[in-house]
Formats: sequence, structure tokens, C-alpha cells
Amino acid sequence: MVDKKEENKRKLQRRHLIYYLRVFDDTTNALLGHLVDITPEGVMLISENPIPTNVVYHLRMELPQDILGQGELEFVGKSIWSKKDVNPRFYDTGFEMIEVAQQHFTVIEQLVELFGFHD
Repeated sequence: MVDKKEENKRKLQRRHLIYYLRVFDDTTNALLGHLVDITPEGVMLISENPIPTNVVYHLRMELPQDILGQGELEFVGKSIWSKKDVNPRFYDTGFEMIEVAQQHFTVIEQLVELFGFHD
């Protein structure tokens, strides 16, 4: 039997990138972690320290090159889960994108096209 919650949990395929891009808390300028995967709905970060869940962050991600005139991607994300990585020195945290400028969706698509693993 298929769990409907699990079935609806991920509508879009996660895309892993060939770079672990740095993601900052734009309010404090602190490095939160590195991007593991991305969809237009959310991101997963890997970090050395646990990131509290159910917190809204203003995030800034450095891009590996300018994409459509953008050197960074800014968005508001809410941390929705966190767990130890397979490497116990690190933590994985999932963020839901709750506020993204419309033009940044196109940047995300280009980022995945240019730097994503293609299967």
C-alpha cells in the first residue's frame, strides 16, 4: 500500500549539483552550510553544526558564475527537518522555499541545467 503522504511529499525531483554552493544567513552573514540539492520548492544543506528547525531564514547562495546577470540567489526559506548525515561529523537540513523572486525560479532552472548531474 502506498502512503499518500509520502507520495505527495516530493512533487519535483531533487537535483544534485556538481558544486556544494555556500549558503549564508543573509541577516547575520553567517555561513549556514553548503547546498546538496535543489528544487524550485526547496533545498537541502549539509553543515558542520545542527540548524534549528521551524525557523524562517533569509538565505543567500553564492552562484559558481553569473546566471542571467545574477551572482547570488536570495530567498526566504523555512527549515523543516534536520538529521545527522551519513558522515556523523555533519548534519543535513531541509528548507522549504517560502519566498522567492519570480526571476530566481529561472536562475534555479539554469543553475540545475548548467551544474546539475544529468541522469
